[in-house]
Order: sequence, then structure tokens, then C-alpha cells
Amino acid sequence: MARETKEKAPPLDRVDCEIIKLLQKDGRIPNTSIAKKLKISEATVRSRLNRLIGEEIIQIVAVSNPMKLGFSMVGSIRIHVEIKEMNAIIEALKKLKPLWHIVQSTGGTGIHAEFVVKSLEDLNDLIFEKIHRIDGVQRTETSMFLKFIKRQYDWGTAMDDQE
Repeated sequence: MARETKEKAPPLDRVDCEIIKLLQKDGRIPNTSIAKKLKISEATVRSRLNRLIGEEIIQIVAVSNPMKLGFSMVGSIRIHVEIKEMNAIIEALKKLKPLWHIVQSTGGTGIHAEFVVKSLEDLNDLIFEKIHRIDGVQRTETSMFLKFIKRQYDWGTAMDDQE
């Protein structure tokens, strides 16, 4: 009796990847231009974009430079945590507006977060009045960003070399 295997289809196909690459280069490109470049209908572009956004594969946002928007303190925080408290800590961190990027990480820390705040007082409040008051947070290490050297978002997809 042959054993059935159920393989999942890859979440992205060539058209999805091409749409993503075009948007990575210019997030304001109209659907009609994408359709023309890829030789598909505008309705197809629209429905695929809705799926890609809905499945959280992409976001379409204006990427800004926080240092030019009045945020004088920009950086990262390594948060060392008790592993058994990880989920509760993550939920608490997600509620902190100054933390715009939060990831679970390796290297003995548990969580890595990036922040933007207006002042040293705001950073002090974030670290000592908010983050360190979360049960399970053991310690933090903060690094300040002095300037952005490279900020590029057009890395394509992992399927670019597959055909």
C-alpha cells in the first residue's frame, strides 16, 4: 500500500516574488504598472497583494529615518529573560510603543528589540519603568545607533534563485 505524502505548496510563486521585488524597489508603484511589467491583469495584482498583506508576508509602509523625525535616541536593547516567562514577556513588550521591532533571538539573551524615543528621559523610562518591571526580565543591554550607514530593503525573496 503506497503511503500518501501531503506536501504543502510553497507560499509564494514566481509572480508573487516579482511583485514583492518591484514593491521593495518602490512601494508607491501603482498596481497598473506592476501588471504591465509582469504581463498580468491589474485585478490579479490587487488580489495577490491583498493575500500577501493579509498573510503578513509583506507590509507596505513609508520607511522613515527616525533621527530626521526628531527622535534623538535610537538603538537596540538585548533583553535577557527567564525562558519560562518568554511568552508573557513578549506580550508585554508588544504593548510598548517605542519598541518598533522585536525578535526572539539566540546568543543567550532571548529577545532583541529596537526602539525610538525623543529623549534620554524617555529612554530611562522605557528601560527602568517599563521593561525592567516585566516579570521574568533579568537584565538588559542597550546600544545606541549613532547614524545609519546602510538601510536597504530590496533583498528580494529566498526563492529568487529557484526556477
